[in-house]
Amino acid sequence: MSVLSSINKNIRDRLAGRGATVTAHAVADERLVEDLRSALAPDRVRMDSVGRSLHAKDASVFKGGVAGPTCYPTSTAEVQAIMRISHHHGRAIVPRGAGTGLAGGAIPLGAPVVIAMTKMNEILEVDIDNRVAWVEPGVVNLDLTRYLTPMGFHFAPDPSSQQVCTIGGNVANNSGGPHCLAYGVTNAHVQAMEVVLPDGSVTMLGGLDAEPAGLDLRGVFIGSEGTLGITTKVAVAITKNRPAVKTLLLSFDSVSDAANTVSGIIAAGIVPAALEVMDHKITVAVENYVNAGYPRDAAAVLLAEVDGMEAGIAIDAGRIEEIGLANGATDVRTAKDDEERALLWKGRKTAFGAIAQLAPDYYLHDTVVPRSELANVLVKVYEIADRHDLVVMNVFHAGDGNLHPLLLFDARDEGVMDRVHAAGGEIVQASLDAGGVLSGEHGVGVEKQGYMGKLFSDDDMDHQDRLRKAFDPTCRANPGKVIPIGHSCADIQALRRVPTGVWG
Repeated sequence: MSVLSSINKNIRDRLAGRGATVTAHAVADERLVEDLRSALAPDRVRMDSVGRSLHAKDASVFKGGVAGPTCYPTSTAEVQAIMRISHHHGRAIVPRGAGTGLAGGAIPLGAPVVIAMTKMNEILEVDIDNRVAWVEPGVVNLDLTRYLTPMGFHFAPDPSSQQVCTIGGNVANNSGGPHCLAYGVTNAHVQAMEVVLPDGSVTMLGGLDAEPAGLDLRGVFIGSEGTLGITTKVAVAITKNRPAVKTLLLSFDSVSDAANTVSGIIAAGIVPAALEVMDHKITVAVENYVNAGYPRDAAAVLLAEVDGMEAGIAIDAGRIEEIGLANGATDVRTAKDDEERALLWKGRKTAFGAIAQLAPDYYLHDTVVPRSELANVLVKVYEIADRHDLVVMNVFHAGDGNLHPLLLFDARDEGVMDRVHAAGGEIVQASLDAGGVLSGEHGVGVEKQGYMGKLFSDDDMDHQDRLRKAFDPTCRANPGKVIPIGHSCADIQALRRVPTGVWG
């Protein structure tokens, strides 16, 4: 036999073997779908290409994955059934909320079963006396606050995506928002959770007691990005609306002056409800978008809000104005009524949508730096963007040092994604060099997985992996996320099997 004939035979043999594998995967997938449809209504288990495509990625800039069958449970019992069936078939699962995540946390890797929680969207109970509400994970953040408003309460965490993001997603990423400065991120507002573990068992983490006994597994679960299980009910603390609110808009000739004002406010012992900074480019984009009355000539604006008793907030507002003027503020304006206040906040919370008038795509980053380093890191962010020939806008939760640089681009331009990701990596490194951390509220997902080793030692990540395996020994829950692949052999096994039957 000639060398060429031998090569051809080898290729034919390999193709024949691959064909057998494809057939075996197709049969296994058909059985999986059949079992899932026996547990849920058939129309709530999607296997069509449109359904798979819709759930192949999230709102991040990262390339989509491959979704397996997508299930839409309506009860804890159905989530249990999905988990058990997936476990029986050896398939990974990925929980999914509204898909607004920006770190790639909901991207399905290895054709897992996608569990979309959007149909579990009921507000189950509100206990005003104990200031707690039981909700399902698919409840939209802003819908909960709107439901509570007539009762004189609200849900304090308010991500910029609160009009569409869900409570389950907030729990997964430990989301924050502008008002987390005074009120804290999601972890501070969740008392208990009903959770379905990867083996299908149900447990309650936390409790309504002031000091629940045992380890704080509730705190461990919040921010775990779907790698420990799926939340099916959440007891959230509800916050009483404050009797008075004042919202100030301070204008500056430089972003550094705005950042230094933030440090000065905190140093003076004032803890406002919110301190938000926007630079010139994003301020103009917002003003063009919503006509909220933002100045078009300011290099930066600071949106500061204080709430509480009328006398107290009048004092705090006066002190904030003094500190702003001492740090170079060129104008200080106080919203005259609730309508003007709402319009200013509408501008801030629609900032990301406003940039569509400037570029079709953007990469929104999320790191945290010490407040004292805000001005220095912002200078570096502008330098990084210039070096990579990118436009950057800065809008961020200045009070807690949570940066959100927006890199604008057109994904159709050849080579632009390489520049975007290179600039993003340098922004992360600049934040870490300043004593910062990887994420304030977006999570690690696949975005910052490669940077974990720059913040944590191998021993740190080994302990994180051991904790994960205490919940999920085979790493079937959202595999390939958060902890770098090399630190979890089970993840590698889970991601090697990409079924090629009915799932492509």
